[in-house]
Amino acid sequence: MGPEVRTAGRKLKDLRELSRVLETARAQGKKVVHCHGVFDLLHIGHIRYFEQAKKLGDVLAVTITPDVYVNKGPGRPAFNEQLRAEAIVALDCVDYVAINQWSTAVEAIRLLRPHHYVKGADYKDPEEDVTGGIALERAAIESVGGELAFTEDITFSSSNLINRHLSVLPEELNDYLRDFSSRYSADYVIGCVEGVQSLKVLVVGEAIVDDYQYCEAIGKSSKEPVLAVKSLAAERFAGGILAVGNHVANFCDHVGLITFLGAENSQEDFVRGELNADIEATFLYRRDSPTIVKRRYIENYFLTKLWEVYEINEDALHPADDELLCATLREELPKYDVVIVVDFGHSMLSGEAIDILCSKARFLAVNAQSNAGNLGYHSISKYSRADYVSLSENEIRLDARDRTGDLKCIIKDLSKQLDCARVVVTRGNRGALCYGEGEGFFDVPALTEKVVDRIGAGDAFLAVTSLCVARNTPMEAIGLIGNAVGAQAVATMGNRNPVERIPLLKGIEALLK
Repeated sequence: MGPEVRTAGRKLKDLRELSRVLETARAQGKKVVHCHGVFDLLHIGHIRYFEQAKKLGDVLAVTITPDVYVNKGPGRPAFNEQLRAEAIVALDCVDYVAINQWSTAVEAIRLLRPHHYVKGADYKDPEEDVTGGIALERAAIESVGGELAFTEDITFSSSNLINRHLSVLPEELNDYLRDFSSRYSADYVIGCVEGVQSLKVLVVGEAIVDDYQYCEAIGKSSKEPVLAVKSLAAERFAGGILAVGNHVANFCDHVGLITFLGAENSQEDFVRGELNADIEATFLYRRDSPTIVKRRYIENYFLTKLWEVYEINEDALHPADDELLCATLREELPKYDVVIVVDFGHSMLSGEAIDILCSKARFLAVNAQSNAGNLGYHSISKYSRADYVSLSENEIRLDARDRTGDLKCIIKDLSKQLDCARVVVTRGNRGALCYGEGEGFFDVPALTEKVVDRIGAGDAFLAVTSLCVARNTPMEAIGLIGNAVGAQAVATMGNRNPVERIPLLKGIEALLK
């Protein structure tokens, strides 16, 4: 009888089942080898990697990254986890395949306890590993008495092959990325993001609790023209400047925050619980006011927002509260390299506070947001100076009182008005128009068409790009970084998750390969 033929069903295992199978193999004196990766587009480099790994032992088990943790940018993975597993199952040199449950291989290594954990030659230099994952994987394999090994053979980039031959991105976006990468490499752009870590950053603005009420439409009331809905679930997020602080804290080691909570219904326990523990938060307490809550009612099936209810005091800040804020700003601003102001226009920042920000901040990045609570009463013109401004197209047109005029002229006028050398205008699915004095204009396309929720995307864009602008990153690269941030931000509901450093870097790397 010929050699045993393993069917896909017998080779593809649940992780727990695979753990038991490998335990039996070890008890029989067999050496277990473990490989792990995304393997999105299986190629000859992967096959040689598996063949070399198998030579180190008797049983080769391969785990693959599940779809939810594939951080390769828009449109990835190109093949879902089941198809990726099926492709690897078809290889004779692979004995078992499992879909991982976690974002990294660390937990799988500890569960499977292989004798050898094997990576490809392109992972041999830890300096090239932007994720820091190899060090964690080395620690995990050594903790179970195994060894980390590397193969030596030809390597290919799945991302490069997909970008060239199987891209799901629009052709005009692929053309742009190829042109961009001829001027800026992935390593250069990643270096721009990595280079912000040592900056001391202060974020200033209103604290907002975003309350999402998910509901199901029942129908129209029989007696009145009212839409009736059934409540299904609720979710709260730390929004406003709290979200901005959480974004920044994923990129910088030293982050401070100044904001107001309400003296009434402060929701401080929730805010502190949702705020990154490394942020040095200064909470002031606004008298006769609640912490701002923006409650959105959302039809659950399409995630369509039906209406909003605000809990807010729109009156001017009490003079004593304003005096305390101004004194706090005067004391804290000199301690920071970068100050990011997101002015939501809910009366936290008085004229005096704005003057202090404009005169005392070493590097000032500003967004003056237009929203339902301030429309027509609030704009970037309240600021006399900035080093970097990021606004939506609607916001800058409202400021200019120009609905249809040439956007580049409007941007140049604002740049002169604020003595601001760098301006970005975000344009939703049309990407971003970036301007740098001495550099000119760069029209950078959006990097995703998949939008779950736009809330907070502009704040995320400002939060991360402000850091890079402060490090003098070219404005075209700022546009690409910002749009990569935006793609991550719009893929989740509200401010459920802050923008994460590793997925951002891996997404940029995949786009530019």
